[in-house]
Amino acid sequence: MYHKSKGYKIFSFFNYIFLILIALTCLLPLLHLLAQSFSSKAAVNGDLVSFWPVDFNTESYAKTFNNSNFTGSMLISVIRTVLGTLISMFVITTAGYALSKDFRGRNALMWIFVFTMLFSGGLIPSYILVSSLGLKNTIWALVLPGAFGAYNMILLMNFFKTIPKALEEAAFIDGASFFGIFWRIYLPLSLPGLATVGLFIMVGHWNSWFDGILYMSDTTQYPLASFLQTIVVQGSAQNMALSPSEAAVMSEQSIKAAQIFISTLPIILVYPFLQRFFVKGIVLGAVKE
Repeated sequence: MYHKSKGYKIFSFFNYIFLILIALTCLLPLLHLLAQSFSSKAAVNGDLVSFWPVDFNTESYAKTFNNSNFTGSMLISVIRTVLGTLISMFVITTAGYALSKDFRGRNALMWIFVFTMLFSGGLIPSYILVSSLGLKNTIWALVLPGAFGAYNMILLMNFFKTIPKALEEAAFIDGASFFGIFWRIYLPLSLPGLATVGLFIMVGHWNSWFDGILYMSDTTQYPLASFLQTIVVQGSAQNMALSPSEAAVMSEQSIKAAQIFISTLPIILVYPFLQRFFVKGIVLGAVKE
């Protein structure tokens, strides 16, 4: 058996070592961030924190949740993620279902969609379009421009093609319409694909920061990722809402760590519920017939 050969055992050993190293590069920065968020100002400023809190306290989290700018941005991100994911899933599932069928002009439509994957309109035309439509400073500026993704649509289209046509023909004989077949047969049988693509879209909306800065004039309308960008990258301590007395006892670095960890937590919590679908759905479209 090949899996008992010496070469296979050597390959497995180095493969496990490689995967463990990759996992550590993802996990250790998160642990360091978590330790900083629970440590005192003196320990953080003295660079005494590694992967375990020093002088444990929860002041950074209390300050973060009392910051109306942070909680407001988090609420906008939640609304954006839920609304954007629902709209995107509706658009790409209906388009993927339609293009999984054979009809006149299908190839031309596919080429148009693939063209958008290779060439985009560019930043300035996109900004002018959003401004002309009156979407600036509204939640729709964050949701509608990226609602359709050709790559995700093609993934779902390939998944829909794997469903036996006999099911559809039997439903037609029973009097079902195209929409009824899509809703009652295709969607329930496509949960792995829907969960995988839904997770891609959800993470994309949650982490997107540039469009918030581009389309929102008021910083109070920033989604959470844009808000964090102003603090972490631009170093804007004003958004932390620290009074002089608080700044004397609280570390800005600890508050930054707490805010970044809280912003990461929703995706970490959602992933285990979708993981069983994700493992199966990630290979959709890998087999070509």
